[in-house]
Amino acid sequence: MPPPTPASRATSTSRAASRAAGTVRAAVLTSAAAFLATTLLATTSTAAPGGGHPPPPHAATRAAMEQAVARGAPGVLVTVTHGTRRWAGTAGVADRRTGRPPHPADHFRVGSITKTFTATLVLLLAAEGRLALEDTVERWLPGVVRGNGHDGRRITIRQLLNHTSGVYNYLNDPALHQIGVTWLRHRHDTWTTPQLLAVAFSQPPPAAPGQAYVYSNTNYLLAALIVEKVTGNTYEHELHRRILGPLRLKGTVSPGTRETLPQPSGRAYSTEQVQLPPPGVDVTEFNPSALRASGELVSTGEDLHRFYHALLTGRLLPRDQLREMTTTVSDGTDDHGLGLTRITTSCGTALWGQRGGGYGFEALAVSTREGDHRMTVYLNTDALAVESTAVRDIVDAEFCPRP
Repeated sequence: MPPPTPASRATSTSRAASRAAGTVRAAVLTSAAAFLATTLLATTSTAAPGGGHPPPPHAATRAAMEQAVARGAPGVLVTVTHGTRRWAGTAGVADRRTGRPPHPADHFRVGSITKTFTATLVLLLAAEGRLALEDTVERWLPGVVRGNGHDGRRITIRQLLNHTSGVYNYLNDPALHQIGVTWLRHRHDTWTTPQLLAVAFSQPPPAAPGQAYVYSNTNYLLAALIVEKVTGNTYEHELHRRILGPLRLKGTVSPGTRETLPQPSGRAYSTEQVQLPPPGVDVTEFNPSALRASGELVSTGEDLHRFYHALLTGRLLPRDQLREMTTTVSDGTDDHGLGLTRITTSCGTALWGQRGGGYGFEALAVSTREGDHRMTVYLNTDALAVESTAVRDIVDAEFCPRP
């Protein structure tokens, strides 16, 4: 699903007071185990020179999170790692019915962040010499990419991963019922990869191969098929064997047709995708089979920190493949590598990661290139996705500190 652009939990003695006060719960966390527990930070601290008090940690980030809630996000969950220091902050509610706040251990859908995992699998096979990025799709999937001007003989694996293949995005087709209340009637439908590719190639390509950056989830369905063809195993098997298992990403799952989220988790609310006015509708449960390798993963903040740190510090990929992954093409706003995006903050800091979003959520995972300062952001709504500023404001607040 196309990545929208990026997106603080209040606690007090009662739910009503919690929602009104909007007090952020947060803590500086110093170990992976402590990362999963936040405590309420006291509002007092050691006096600063001149008799004032220093601002609490991540004060600007907290303020941006609270602003996202004020603008319509039910809840926000943010996790940050900076060197050896870890912090988690929340705002709003994870569940409107119960008033439960977000929690750092919550599982959530990550959307197109899945693409970084898929691209990493392909690049691992390239590092082993089992495929080359300049191989044509036709070499590995003969006859698959055909119809209405699509031609796998003219498309390379690299072009799949950086969205310059020109193939039609199957999620844009009315057959998928992606926009409006009609999706609610089809949210439990099961889709197979052959069905999705048939939808994709029933439409003409929006661009010639290599001509332009054109975002298409179809690229990553094809990438997963190539992984399967090269290895003889399922995409999901290779994902667990090569990434989830070795990195011990125990909170990250490939759900297939499973509609529910692992626990703990909150709820997700849609207004934009289903085109309903606020407060929208609870869309937490749906069949994610239409997304697969392009956007199906469920994860946690801790797992995403671990994954992107391992990726950007060279634990997952050799230097040559990481260089390929960070070679970019521009969409006019951000620069896109192979399953990885370079996002530039308002103060000029370059961050690497990926955005994801869809029915009832926005998610973001970013890091400095060295991997020493990382952040995840999760909003349990798609209400702010269109104007695409809430998550970026939170990122700017964290990476562009102001005196």
